[in-house]
Amino acid sequence: MKLNLKIWRQKDAKSQGQIVDYPIKGIEGDMSFLEMMDVLNEELINKGDEPVQFDHDCREGICGSCSLQINGEPHGPDRLVTTCQLHMRKFNDGDTIVIEPFRATAFPVITDLIVDRSSFDRIQQAGGYISVNTSGNTVDANAIPINKHDADEAMDAATCIGCGACVAACKNASAMLFTSAKVSQFALLPQGQVEAVDRVQNMVRQMDLEGFGNCTNTGACEVECPKGISLENIARLNREYLSATTKG
Repeated sequence: MKLNLKIWRQKDAKSQGQIVDYPIKGIEGDMSFLEMMDVLNEELINKGDEPVQFDHDCREGICGSCSLQINGEPHGPDRLVTTCQLHMRKFNDGDTIVIEPFRATAFPVITDLIVDRSSFDRIQQAGGYISVNTSGNTVDANAIPINKHDADEAMDAATCIGCGACVAACKNASAMLFTSAKVSQFALLPQGQVEAVDRVQNMVRQMDLEGFGNCTNTGACEVECPKGISLENIARLNREYLSATTKG
């Protein structure tokens, strides 16, 4: 395939960025999107040009660091995949592909296609933990009976990889889907009840401090989430928050 890539280039956080055109050929349908970017960067390096900077790590859809905005969609045109799992067969010969970083005030651009998503880390640090006894013998994993439905829902919420696609897809750059998934994975389990009241208030407070917008229930976040995190988690977050703020 021959493609015309229109890629956001930005030297650093303080520099003004711009879209730069890169024609490329010899791309095969079985290549992943990041393999295509590797081909481009090899060409740029061979010409003495600066390669395009982008994040990646596992390339197995686990870490979420490969997040890119592709033709206006987080992770591109496929569903339930991260950018590294997107294959070039989703595009056609001669296509123009616009590649940008995720756009949100809380995700400032570091360089090119790399953004700072440490705001997500701070939300988790605000309340994403439980109190457990770590001294002495390890507690039996089956010591606390848990309803299978609750365990399954908690696991579904815990599959969130914190890629930020929900924020990039939202017209308000809301982090409600991410935050609700992190709240839900504990709220559904008995181990998470000790800090339940403080957790939801602290995480929502930190989310607001980071500059994320409000949820208006358009559902774009669930559509673009590579792990299919459900909007039901946002409803649960709202219930948890309402309960926490009306107690006492």
